[in-house]
Amino acid sequence: MKLNSIVVDDSAIQRMTITKLVNETANLNLVGDFANALEAKNCINHQEVDLIFLDIEMPLINGFDLLDGLKNKPQIIFITSKADYAVKAFDYEATDFLQKPISKERFLKAVKKATELHQLKHESHEDLGEAIIIKSNLKKLKIYTSKIKWVEAFGDYIKIITDEESHLVLSTMKSFENELPEGKFVRVHKSYIVNVERVDKFNSKFAEIGQTKIPISRNKKDVISEAIENL
Repeated sequence: MKLNSIVVDDSAIQRMTITKLVNETANLNLVGDFANALEAKNCINHQEVDLIFLDIEMPLINGFDLLDGLKNKPQIIFITSKADYAVKAFDYEATDFLQKPISKERFLKAVKKATELHQLKHESHEDLGEAIIIKSNLKKLKIYTSKIKWVEAFGDYIKIITDEESHLVLSTMKSFENELPEGKFVRVHKSYIVNVERVDKFNSKFAEIGQTKIPISRNKKDVISEAIENL
């Protein structure tokens, strides 16, 4: 198994360094290397890309802006000379964060993480549908989205409520919402995302899932109604 990879960095020297490491790594397949985000976005939209080695500081469109414009995000390994970006990188569910200059040992450690996550995501369980990977209590867990009932904000964390249990994950609501299947989950309130397939009934104020009433913001009633109609 090889991960289709691209390198995005406006520095020709840095790009050459990373592409050399990619080409020397047996389980990576270099699809392309790009000097700017626009070229990279075009490649991602037209080819199967599993992993991006992404510089953050680039002219016109930086690495974060590139990711904001993608519907389906591959895994991301950020590459930057500034450690200050590490916290923000976490909001983008980065697989790893490499600080320049990069050693081969550190590079291979990041690739190992990406490979393990890729294998975890692509295990064959078609009957349960799509799955996402979360990190809870220092463990990586595979959660099938069909089992998620709702998600709620919990300070700096989010709480994912499933059929069996709940999981506390360090993430923002916005970041986690981007990981969920489009059309099946709706942000009904600043603090709540619901799985529309699990909603038993709703009105202008609440969505009910089992015995739990989840508040709906005034401008979200039509959104949840449309999502349920389109199931």
